[in-house]
Amino acid sequence: MSTIDVVASYLYLSSAVLFVVGLHFMNSPKTARKGNQISAIGMLIAVVMAFIRFFVTGYLSTTVLIVLLVGIAIGAIAGLYSAKKVKMTDMPQLVSVFNTVGGGAAALVALNDILTSEKIPTLVVLITAGLGIIIGSVTFTGSLVAAGKLQGVLPGKPISLPFKDVWMILSIILTIVSFIMLIVDQPHRELWSLLTTLFALLYGLLFVLPIGGADMPVVISVLNACTGTAVAMSGLAIDNVALIVAGALVGAAGVTLSVLMAQAMNRPLSSVLIGGFGGADATAAAEGPEGVMKETTADDVAVQLVYAQKVIFVPGFGLAQAQAQRELADLGDLLKNRGIDVNYAIHPVAGRMPGHMNVLLAEANVPYEELVDLDDINPQFPAASISLVVGANDVTNPAARKPGTPVSGMPILDVDKSEHVVVIKRGRGKGYAGIENELYFNDNTQMLFGDAKKELQSIIASVKELIQ
Repeated sequence: MSTIDVVASYLYLSSAVLFVVGLHFMNSPKTARKGNQISAIGMLIAVVMAFIRFFVTGYLSTTVLIVLLVGIAIGAIAGLYSAKKVKMTDMPQLVSVFNTVGGGAAALVALNDILTSEKIPTLVVLITAGLGIIIGSVTFTGSLVAAGKLQGVLPGKPISLPFKDVWMILSIILTIVSFIMLIVDQPHRELWSLLTTLFALLYGLLFVLPIGGADMPVVISVLNACTGTAVAMSGLAIDNVALIVAGALVGAAGVTLSVLMAQAMNRPLSSVLIGGFGGADATAAAEGPEGVMKETTADDVAVQLVYAQKVIFVPGFGLAQAQAQRELADLGDLLKNRGIDVNYAIHPVAGRMPGHMNVLLAEANVPYEELVDLDDINPQFPAASISLVVGANDVTNPAARKPGTPVSGMPILDVDKSEHVVVIKRGRGKGYAGIENELYFNDNTQMLFGDAKKELQSIIASVKELIQ
């Protein structure tokens, strides 16, 4: 091993350590920014070392250098622009697009290693590269479909194709057969690698199309895990330590998060990936709860809040959609200054991606200590004078406690056990699960219809008048 190879190995190892440290800091919103910065430094070291190694070995020609620099510039500009301009409501779509790019890149690296190899690759290289192609290709098309569903380009409901099961089984069989032939029929490895890519791309489409929008947070997490795994496999194929460690970390974290998300919905991960939301009874779901929704005004809500002893805010995707996180935080500050106990109830699958509400409220400088997860906040609802639900739907639906509904068995926030409940909602539409929320028809619930940002601003103005 040459000196440059030894130096490269140590620097790649250092990058891997920085990745691990960065991931550790991402455990808490307080240190997540630092974690991202540390991980970025690790990646910068790995990229710079790759260029140095190319220069020293003489592999890097002028043409290759120009192509690499142009590619890096385009990717950096696109990534920076997207991160700066994307709305919080569109963050899940952006994550899906990033999964698309990551999976596609990993598949191309593995495919290139097979197609451009001057000698017959070893069995280990063929297996790892083949797995990288399969997982990366599935991630590529699957993430595209997920992004399309979240953006509204594709219907959010499950899309059932004619003979769906037959096509899925056929694509799986063809992918496996092509992968096996890639290993055993090495003289024709170029053909089999291309066929493996094609069949895996097809399966990625068939895999995500039948899954509904309600399950997209879990699907995004699963595809993120696939991206990491594909990167790790590509790293094994080209013998790059940094890629192996980075991919393994992302893959392991994605799998862990996917399992936790499925547990938060009280559903096996397998049932999510098979497609559809629960085992709903269409008739029961269509009947809906009895009663009428009782409407209220911002002034009445302000009075209830000012004279409350304990208030629990329950944010959901509607809060993100209205970009009203700062208004909710300002209202919380007003109430806390009056001596009222204020907390924010965070459901694991509120919003459209894991941690959506945590990031949103952290952006509004809400103290992390006030963000209380499902298990810790549920015992507090009976003591709450008022719970203010802002754009949360399925995660507060008491129908989850009964059998025969699309959300049956899913752990929910026990908002209905509060003394009073006020729900800020843009309209009378249903949630992702496609059923009415029984909470809205309870005797202790009042509805404040309108844009969350405007209604919270009106409530804030009324509260200020009352406490002057």
